[in-house]
Amino acid sequence: MTRSLVLIALLFQSGSLLAQQGLGGAAPATPANLLQCADVSAALMTVVNQDTRLRDWANLARYREANRSAKPQVVFMGDSITDLWQQERFGGFFPGKSYADRGISAQTTPQMLVRFRPDVVALKPRAVVILAGTNDIAGNTGPMTNEEIQSNLTSMSELAKANGIRVVLASITPVSAYHVANASAVAQTTRRPVARIKAINDWMKAYAAANKHVYLDYYAAMIDGTGMLKAEFSEDDLHPNAAGYKVMAPLAEAAIAQALR
Repeated sequence: MTRSLVLIALLFQSGSLLAQQGLGGAAPATPANLLQCADVSAALMTVVNQDTRLRDWANLARYREANRSAKPQVVFMGDSITDLWQQERFGGFFPGKSYADRGISAQTTPQMLVRFRPDVVALKPRAVVILAGTNDIAGNTGPMTNEEIQSNLTSMSELAKANGIRVVLASITPVSAYHVANASAVAQTTRRPVARIKAINDWMKAYAAANKHVYLDYYAAMIDGTGMLKAEFSEDDLHPNAAGYKVMAPLAEAAIAQALR
């Protein structure tokens, strides 16, 4: 039996115990016992997810089949902010346009760099829009310095340029702390300090200008008077809602048009 199957078996065992306790089983359904089983199930699920990720760390399998027949004019490379854009509740992903969404939730720049060839270069688009860095700052795949994030963005840009693909570098989008659920929750402004976001965006803007790429400034269009992500653009202080994507879409279109001129 593989490691993942063992973990899944343990997960189901934990779930069965939880069900027994909730449905009059032999074990007493005390709040403490229920909480313990729920914690075990959550922990095991996390381990299963991590085990799956380690087997395909960059998630190369996510778009493998779709890439076989894809011939987009533009590819959007990114994390959850790009990934979620495909959902109908956000208006869909540029309906009628020859654009391919290659975002994967929770990803960081080193993961995107690994899949940049199969998910971007191999599709031979005219342009790529790269939106990345927020999860690096949050440490999703371990601690990352600003310089390391910048190096990965540089590498993706160089790969694109070497293959005749125009580059649009999108600013890291702002965050806020307007929707923190309770006192124990970690605010997005703590996980993703504003100073780091601004520093990388400043570098990105200068790098784009020096290398004749296009800088797509989502950040300036989405902040309020305090420099935070506007409350009406997000429900969780990080991911755009329909109103947020409505602001982003025309900015992306204008940047793509500039890149393709």
